[in-house]
Amino acid sequence: MVTESSSSSSSSTVPTSKGVARTLAQHHQAVVGFLFGFFVILVLYTTVSGQFGSTNTIVVLQSTPAEQNARASPPPQPSSPASALNNSTQDIIVHEDDVNKTMGGEHTQDNVLGTDKNNKTDANFDNMQANRTDQSGGQPVNNTVTNVSDKMKEEELIRQELDQDDDTNVKKAPRKPICDLSDPRYDICDISGDARATNRTVLYVPPPGERGADGQEWAIKDQSRKHLEYINKVTVRSLSAAQSLAAPECTSRHAVPAVVFAMNGLTSNPWHDFSDVLVPLFITARTFDGQVQFLVTDLQPWFVDKYRLILANLSRYDVVDFDRDAGVRCYPHVVVGLRSHRDLGINPTRAPRNYTLLDFRMYIRDIFSLPPDSIGIPYKAAASNNNATDGEKRKPRLMLINRGRNRKFVNIPEIADGARAAGFEVVVVEPRRDLRLEEFSRAVDSCDVLMGAHGAGLTNFFFLRTGAAMLQVVPWGHMEYSAMIFYGVQAKEMNLRDVEYSITAEESTLYDKYGKDHPAVSDPESIHKQGWQLGMRYYWLEQDIRLNVTRFAPTLHQLLRTLRE
Repeated sequence: MVTESSSSSSSSTVPTSKGVARTLAQHHQAVVGFLFGFFVILVLYTTVSGQFGSTNTIVVLQSTPAEQNARASPPPQPSSPASALNNSTQDIIVHEDDVNKTMGGEHTQDNVLGTDKNNKTDANFDNMQANRTDQSGGQPVNNTVTNVSDKMKEEELIRQELDQDDDTNVKKAPRKPICDLSDPRYDICDISGDARATNRTVLYVPPPGERGADGQEWAIKDQSRKHLEYINKVTVRSLSAAQSLAAPECTSRHAVPAVVFAMNGLTSNPWHDFSDVLVPLFITARTFDGQVQFLVTDLQPWFVDKYRLILANLSRYDVVDFDRDAGVRCYPHVVVGLRSHRDLGINPTRAPRNYTLLDFRMYIRDIFSLPPDSIGIPYKAAASNNNATDGEKRKPRLMLINRGRNRKFVNIPEIADGARAAGFEVVVVEPRRDLRLEEFSRAVDSCDVLMGAHGAGLTNFFFLRTGAAMLQVVPWGHMEYSAMIFYGVQAKEMNLRDVEYSITAEESTLYDKYGKDHPAVSDPESIHKQGWQLGMRYYWLEQDIRLNVTRFAPTLHQLLRTLRE
């Protein structure tokens, strides 16, 4: 019995040992499976979390305008704990909006840092959603992945990125001033970007990335003569970051540039009309090919009417009275002021497209629909007409301009007769401010010679043809230099003949008025040394001319021979 009992006990022990081993094996498999599964989950979690954080970082680098503004202009210090909390969680607000959009919720873009709803911002959020969907195998990322710790890490990365932009060790290129006051003749402001013009003031709203803590302001005279006392100033401001946020809203938007300039000053004198306004306006605005609008300060209605063809060709848009315009006009480009190289002149090396004064004369002739310049001066054009007989061939035509006030010819009939005796057809005119240039330009074009005393009437030489002559009578008082720099040089640059006749003291009415021993008659240099005001008084304002036709005759004969060559 003992033997049987031992045998029985032994046989029962074997099955028990096998059960324990099976149990241990199953437990081992469960532990290994659990560890393997945990490892797989950990790897997937780490990968997904890294991709999710990377996506957010890329979106911040692809910044919207508002975010660029935040980088250039750090937000102001919070005035309360609540505002501090709002400032510290602004980046998280963006991420939460994106998560809501990914989860299918309605997207509402908050006006964080002044951001407006726009297509560009919506596109950034759409790209974020698409990136997340692709990275998760076509399935939306579970919102629980973005936990509090992840958001804190993302916020810290973003904050470090912003801190790098604001680091004082990073040197940013200084903003280029939009106004240049260095030229001795004129001041100019050239604004490209968001320019807003209202009532003699032009505001420049810089892009968010260029805004600084401080703005800049200039006050310039918007014409080609910066030192004239009676040109009112126009204000130009480049706004700071804070000022940009409070900039006035546009009441009208324009797709073309604008040029701001003044019409007053010394205008009403034809020479100053061209030298101070029209030639500088040509230099400044011609390259726009009419696609520009003029904002005019101190607008002169007579000027607009007299030179309407020139103004309408340089600009195809209505002239705006900038003193009375109450709206806020927004332009992509604004130029304030007029560029000028010298008195009644153009320097090709400084002019756009290398314009010359000859180009300007051709431009004026084209605007006034004058005959092609290539046909030659009227006298030769008529002489080359094979259908005309010798009796029908006309003489060279001379236009004799008489001034109405000072430096006028006191013996006009005698001068006209002397010119006729020399072989010219003579036309006597006395230009007025209200003269219709359309008609007068054709009258000048029909002449071979434009004759007059040194003065504004000679400015009509712009209407002459190439090869025609300007005959300038130079008054007494050492005025040859003025005659040359104000008219002679220009005539030669425009391919015109420059002829000058300087009168003697006896041909000046100063001789009769003060006598031959007065310094103004006997010693003009002593007058000039006492200042330009005294020279202006005697030689520009008080003097008239009694031309000695006998002394003058050789000049006419020489001119006639030159025209016939």
